[in-house]
Amino acid sequence: MAEVVEGGASSHDVQSLLSSPDRDFLIRNNGDQVKVDSLKGKKIGLYFSASWCGPCHRFTPILAEVYNELAPRGDLEIIFISADEDEEAFSGYFSKMPWLAIPFSDSEKRDSLDELFKVRGIPHLVVLDGTGTVLTDSGVEIVREYGVEGHPFTPERIKELKDQEEAVRINQSLTSLLVIKTRDFVVSSDGKKVSVSELEGKTVGLYFSLSTQKSCVDFTPKLLEVYKTLKAKESFEIVQIPLDDDEASFNQSFGSMPWLSLPFKDKKCEKLVRYFELSALPTLVIIGQDGKTVHHNVAETVEEHGVAAYPFTPEKFAELAEIEKKKEESQTLESILVSGDLDFVIGKEGTKIPVPDLVGKTVLLYFSAHWCPPCRAFLPVLTEAYEKIKAAGNALEVIFISSDRDQTAFDDYFAQMPWLALPFGDERKKSLSRKFKVRGIPMLVAIGPTGRTVTNKARDLIMDHGADAYPFTADHLKKFEEKFKESIKGWPEKLKHHLHEEHELVPAQRRRYTCDGCDEEGEGWSYYCEECDFDLHPKCAVKEEKATENELDEDDEAAEEEAKKGGDAKEGWVCDGEVCRRA
Repeated sequence: MAEVVEGGASSHDVQSLLSSPDRDFLIRNNGDQVKVDSLKGKKIGLYFSASWCGPCHRFTPILAEVYNELAPRGDLEIIFISADEDEEAFSGYFSKMPWLAIPFSDSEKRDSLDELFKVRGIPHLVVLDGTGTVLTDSGVEIVREYGVEGHPFTPERIKELKDQEEAVRINQSLTSLLVIKTRDFVVSSDGKKVSVSELEGKTVGLYFSLSTQKSCVDFTPKLLEVYKTLKAKESFEIVQIPLDDDEASFNQSFGSMPWLSLPFKDKKCEKLVRYFELSALPTLVIIGQDGKTVHHNVAETVEEHGVAAYPFTPEKFAELAEIEKKKEESQTLESILVSGDLDFVIGKEGTKIPVPDLVGKTVLLYFSAHWCPPCRAFLPVLTEAYEKIKAAGNALEVIFISSDRDQTAFDDYFAQMPWLALPFGDERKKSLSRKFKVRGIPMLVAIGPTGRTVTNKARDLIMDHGADAYPFTADHLKKFEEKFKESIKGWPEKLKHHLHEEHELVPAQRRRYTCDGCDEEGEGWSYYCEECDFDLHPKCAVKEEKATENELDEDDEAAEEEAKKGGDAKEGWVCDGEVCRRA
């Protein structure tokens, strides 16, 4: 396979790159053959993908939209290079693609292209110019971020786009955020078009929402309450940024809303996700009256403080933080567990135990559910630690706070526990989840004998140290830190390995983990990359990253089923939200 290097960029002879000794053609999904030499002078995208890869399925329609818009120009072709292992899967996936492919039967060529372009994860898109010179091997990222605007995919074009983005950030306005060439309006729930210019000079909340996600469903009524209050007396508006894939779901959700929205599937939606580096849902970005960003996400503050969070400025946040600090300092067990007549927890057979009876003890609030596999895995670990701590004569109690779906599931799960619980469906569960920012389960919050919060990471401490973690205080944990530092004397402070080139690995205290080097259990400490959740046992040769699931989103109705399926990865591969990598 001919390859030359010019100015640091790899250059390939396209004919030999895409042909084989007994094949000089590519195929379309209808079986037609296209001669390789007909691609001479065209830009070529080599698209490495597979039918079993979830991130590929999500990216392929995006790439197809870009391809269909650019193809009439006649200077671009895309070649599908499949990582499927059977022809039926290949054919079914290829049938949805408007471009060409290396025939499935030519596995030798597909494998050699994988090796030549060092494909470690899919989807992967390499773009060659008309001479066969590699323009970029980051085609997926470019298409995701810029779409058609990324054409012709040259370094100069990408620099130009980044410079434009920087200029937009500096000169940000509602118009630059919300308007595109073909649309200068937003829409109301009754279909009315409202010019973006009418919003200039107002404080605007950009509400990133997914109508089918429970966290958004739960947050929307609270936001609606705040909106109605502010709309009546302030120059305030909300523009929803819908992230739905299903138009019917969006219409049903937005149909009763009094605020505005970008149209369904508008191109600006994904651009704004990237622009604001969206990391959670719901997200409420606040744009000030001057068109500048006041805050990147006030959803949590709105949930906790409602309209008191307005005008969402740094000064207001400092004021709210001071209020929270004073609340924390005066917190008691009764202040967090007693609400009106609800001044008790329950034991076995539903016996009521008054909250005041627990005052003076260390109390662990255990957020969990029977449907959650990580919760079921953690239960025996917590039970063992609980019984050891109690047997040593320590004043400890655990209160189970359930996210189960029905009373039967709650009863079955609680029957396995030797401690107390809030009754199923108790309204205090919602306020406790909000107070302690419960985003995933299992979660274990330690309340000290004074009633003040000791830590919301007691689960990690139990996993790391078992019963020895008691009483979970900072002073007590310093002993473990000192022991940890002593245990790693002489080891490098950081290291980098060729199979984890993205980031350096540093020594870290870790509870039980699966080593990404030898695939065996480890505990105590590892060389760790927090960003990638990558663990390396010190004695091991590193393999590729292998993600592990330690918790599930609270109240995620599909969580248990997804856990059973193990996500959308094929054996030998590990998938996250945007890429599948070889394991």
